Amino acid sequence: MKRLLSLLAMLLLLGSARAATPLPGDSVYNLSVQLTDQDGHRQKLAERRGRPQLVTMFYTSCQMVCPMIIDSMRLTRNALDPATRARIDLLAVSFDPVRDDVATLRTYADKRKLDSRIWTLARAEPAQVRQLSGVLGLQYRQLPDKEFNHSSELILLDSDGRIAARTTRIGKLDPAFVEAIRKLVAATPQG
Repeated sequence: MKRLLSLLAMLLLLGSARAATPLPGDSVYNLSVQLTDQDGHRQKLAERRGRPQLVTMFYTSCQMVCPMIIDSMRLTRNALDPATRARIDLLAVSFDPVRDDVATLRTYADKRKLDSRIWTLARAEPAQVRQLSGVLGLQYRQLPDKEFNHSSELILLDSDGRIAARTTRIGKLDPAFVEAIRKLVAATPQG
């Protein structure tokens, strides 16, 4: 029992030391972005630190490319072995926070059968969306009909929020990107 308590204390100490470790200068987590997910939970982007993330941006009323982006995330995740799959989080942030409120994100997740234990569909304030897209290197602009022109990419963040890999291959699997995820997850300490 003493040994178990010592081990638990050490794990807590390691976890708090990690949280106290300064972020790298090129970390996306340096942004002060407040996310609200499809279940109404609020979380600072930096709270995702500690696990690799597969990230993209989309909007729910998109009829063409965004469904393909979500399908590409699903294909990519499904191409990973179960152990690797369990160690990576999926995050899709809306370009359109005005129309993509919590209820709309929830409806989209339900319609697309996106399990909230695996998928986080999120919105942020418009200025924060702009900051996040800029740091991720994703471009977008709203058109007069309220639709968006935007970049279509999947981005892999390491556990400290640095961009480790990206792919513009949407609609089909990118084996090199899947391999980059495998390597990153294998090199990431569990914790």
